[in-house]
Amino acid sequence: MFEYEFMVNAFAAAGIVAVLAGIVGYFLVLRGQTFAGHALSHVGFTGATGAALLGVSPIWGMVGFTLAAGIGMGALGERLAGRDVAIGVILSVALGCGLLFLHFYTSYATQVTALLFGNVLGVSHATLVVLVAIGAVSLVALAAIARPLLFASLQPELAEAKGVSLRLVSILFLSICALAVAACTQIVGVLLVFTLLVGPAAAAQNLATRLTTGVWLAAAFALSEAWLGITLAYYTDWPTSFWITALSALVYGASLVGRRHSA
Repeated sequence: MFEYEFMVNAFAAAGIVAVLAGIVGYFLVLRGQTFAGHALSHVGFTGATGAALLGVSPIWGMVGFTLAAGIGMGALGERLAGRDVAIGVILSVALGCGLLFLHFYTSYATQVTALLFGNVLGVSHATLVVLVAIGAVSLVALAAIARPLLFASLQPELAEAKGVSLRLVSILFLSICALAVAACTQIVGVLLVFTLLVGPAAAAQNLATRLTTGVWLAAAFALSEAWLGITLAYYTDWPTSFWITALSALVYGASLVGRRHSA
């Protein structure tokens, strides 16, 4: 299996993205912002199709659009109801623009399928380099804001009273989420981004009692699901995204059973 370069690239890309998604996703679930992650993936689709229409690499359009959307969502502040309404509007506009771009560029159908459902076996060396850069920047940035992020997530009123800017923390975190979403779509696609970003993190929260344990468990779950999914896809010739999604659902279901038994 590893005698093929595309398989080596696939495992490397999936490893980078899975670890990033597991760690970032844990904080996303902890903060109750999974809907924001869903919206970012659709905004990324619009950016990718728009970039292709202009003759630019889709991944750069995806990164640019998700990053801009993440900053915009973070700037909305911490009021959940108003933020969710605004995110819903952003999501609708993004999908509409994506459809418009596809209307003008119908020859993009094959790449659109890869964007929607992922194509980890088609990751090039150039894309792998971009994923390494995204992963490194995202994890370093997350480590830098980890303390205020955790404080603002668990005790927002007290954090604000202590001088922590909830708006700034939200902007920085959702910007990191945007980069993670852009990376995830290269593996599982826009429609299945929750598979790596939310599934492993939710399973980890069901099982872990300590934050550090939960973060590393989420990363381990995501990594295992990604690598095992690629392996099963190689031997069965079924879509990689299907296997990763199925494994994610299986792990989450097992975590629910484990939580009930430990209660």
